[in-house]
Amino acid sequence: MSKQMPIAAPHTWGKYTPDKIFTVVSKATQAKEAYGREVVVNGAPGTFLDETETIYCLPTVESVYRSIPMNEVVAYSPLEGAPDFLEAAVQHVFREFRPAAHIKAVATPGGTGALHNIVANYTSVGDAILSSEWCWGPYKSIAEDALRKFETFSLFAGDRFNLEELEEKMTALLAKQERLVVILNTPSHNPTGYSMTNDEWKAVLNSAKKLAMPGRFIILAIDVAYLDYTEDQSASRSFFPLLADLPENVLPIICFSMSKSFTLYGQRVGAMIGVSPNAQIADEFFETNQITCRASWSSINRGASKVLATIYANPELIKQCDEERAAALNIIKSRAALFSSEAKAAGLEFLPYRSGFFLTIPCQKPEEVCQVLNKANVFLVPLAKGIRISVCAVPTSKMSGLAVKIKKAIERVTVQGNQ
Repeated sequence: MSKQMPIAAPHTWGKYTPDKIFTVVSKATQAKEAYGREVVVNGAPGTFLDETETIYCLPTVESVYRSIPMNEVVAYSPLEGAPDFLEAAVQHVFREFRPAAHIKAVATPGGTGALHNIVANYTSVGDAILSSEWCWGPYKSIAEDALRKFETFSLFAGDRFNLEELEEKMTALLAKQERLVVILNTPSHNPTGYSMTNDEWKAVLNSAKKLAMPGRFIILAIDVAYLDYTEDQSASRSFFPLLADLPENVLPIICFSMSKSFTLYGQRVGAMIGVSPNAQIADEFFETNQITCRASWSSINRGASKVLATIYANPELIKQCDEERAAALNIIKSRAALFSSEAKAAGLEFLPYRSGFFLTIPCQKPEEVCQVLNKANVFLVPLAKGIRISVCAVPTSKMSGLAVKIKKAIERVTVQGNQ
């Protein structure tokens, strides 16, 4: 019998690849059913789980969501998002650090939707998107699904941001294409937990100014998914005013999501926020991306967007959310500190971590190391050059001793490889 010819278009052939994170979560769930949840470490989810391993929602968010009238929940949102939601998103992202520039926002289904629109509207088929080699895997999928390429630069030079290689890669790509999208995930980078300093931001923006010659355009896609999971909320936002001091052919676009900041992961609500010194460019940003929303998902979840608008209409609700989020952050910080301390004692190397949901162990053969850990009922996410640990999801009781288990698994794989 002859092999069935694919019905899908040729550019989609071979497209299927199981998502690593959801695959690992599934394995951990099966292990819990087989052996009991108390003996299984699930370090894969990108959601905050409390100390009982229950997914957490900010109590104020839950209360507000349940108060939204049903006619608001089920109605369509405007294509660009409701005005009160968009203003709330801008207020939440910038707070007291709003850039002195023209700012426009368009609603998207989470930060992923914002990235989709950026790739669709600010690059051409065959162009390359640039991000760091340690990055959230779907960046590559979003680029390649849109028939773009995905290239990377080394994130670190020692324990600092690798500005030199970023500028080198930007220069090379701008010699071949008119527009370049650069995705930077900060603060609390996924998967390392690194946050760029203001000095590093100044250096990146100076490079962009230098490289954005006439006829060349740089779009800085700033993924702030973990903006609210830093120790100092003001410090994490203090780089935003720097975005106002850019030439017209450099366009920063902030990718905001309610998933992490407001624990509404599955509701898929966010926004893309454009910042420009030129009102015409800001208007073009709004109009272009609004049409792409219509052509992609139509409009976002109205009920969840109304939650943010309601919260930002009441300073007391904002304060309550901040306090509740801070309590969750303290738990994450405590878990990360415990792991870091035990990792250092065990001689286990990990990448520079400052804050956020994840930290990363660089290693050889991460798939094999994770397979060894799976046999001990430890489930972590294998990356290309290391292993990601969700400090947001592993309770403190199970975090203790985890570093030693990882160290031993790496040593075992290394010994097997040398035999």
